[in-house]
Amino acid sequence: MENDYLNIMIQSLQKKVKILDKIIEMNKEQHQILSKEELDSEAFEQNVQEKSDLVEQINFLDEGFEDLYDRIKTVIKTEKQEHKEEILILKQLITEITERSVNIQSEEVRNRKLVEMRFSQERKKVRNMKNSSTVANQYYKTMTKLNHIDAQFMDRKK
Repeated sequence: MENDYLNIMIQSLQKKVKILDKIIEMNKEQHQILSKEELDSEAFEQNVQEKSDLVEQINFLDEGFEDLYDRIKTVIKTEKQEHKEEILILKQLITEITERSVNIQSEEVRNRKLVEMRFSQERKKVRNMKNSSTVANQYYKTMTKLNHIDAQFMDRKK
């Protein structure tokens, strides 16, 4: 029974590694989207949503892993020699997961800086468009006043 649980835990960690690899790819994709001259907001939103879905899958796997571990942790501690191979595989997978998680965190920091820079640029563009619009309106109002001639009275005396 414990072997079944250990195998399920190994499969869970293997799935987590695959999902983390997908997140790494999504981060690279996000970096490309943010690095382009013109920001594709739809692609960016889709990327963020897909990463969010992957994170939810990881959370689900983590909860299941913790539940299984809680069930068999005493058996694993008391019967280390009988489950030596499975424990080594689990340790190796946890090491891989940790490495990928550190990689993802550093990519997230880099992408966050890019996002902040892009949003700052977009705000400047909006502000410049707003200022241009205000200047154009003021010019229009000024020009219409120039063409307006006030009513004049004419003295008809000879």
